[in-house]
Amino acid sequence: MSTRTALDLSLYLVTDATLCGPRGVASVVADAVAGGVRVVQLRDKSADAATLLAQLEELAAVIDGRGTLLVNDRLDVVVTARQRGVPVDGVHLGQRDDAVLEARELLGADAIVGLTANHSSHLGTVERMPRGSVNYLGVGVIRPTATKPDHPPALGVDGFARFARAAELPCVAIGGITIDDVGPLRAAGAAGVAVVSALCAASDPRDAAARFATAWGER
Repeated sequence: MSTRTALDLSLYLVTDATLCGPRGVASVVADAVAGGVRVVQLRDKSADAATLLAQLEELAAVIDGRGTLLVNDRLDVVVTARQRGVPVDGVHLGQRDDAVLEARELLGADAIVGLTANHSSHLGTVERMPRGSVNYLGVGVIRPTATKPDHPPALGVDGFARFARAAELPCVAIGGITIDDVGPLRAAGAAGVAVVSALCAASDPRDAAARFATAWGER
């Protein structure tokens, strides 16, 4: 495990290797964490396990305990990384992964397990699990986004607010979020905002992250 002592979901980066371009994911993450990102989720649907493990080692080094490091979907990669001593904090799972309880059993009570949710039935599923199975929900999309072509219908800020009020767990808003959405989403009950292109495609990821962090603080 990392030296993380508290889960701060306020500014959450989901990586996209294509959008990071020749700078590389680790370079963008280093800058984004310096600017205020508190959670990094490594997401690369096309990478094999060995590639993801190598990327995790790089990201753990540049984050250096200043944030939470998660992996999208690949529970097997998280387990292997932790066995090798790489400080990976946990996994984020989608509704189709059906692996929350397995993740909790394999990673232990101190790991972070996040779950994608956007429908009332998803809340019912979480409520039927043992308390503590899931740490937070990733809720969206807020607006249509090209970074997730198969996304569900957009919730908008009002839809997110209704969902967050009904949820017992912290909700992180994701999907097409701009800096102008940060204040309204925090007022709507968001525990944080997750962004992809706003940081991965930014010419200066550190400055972009700092502006998001400031917007979160100014709600």
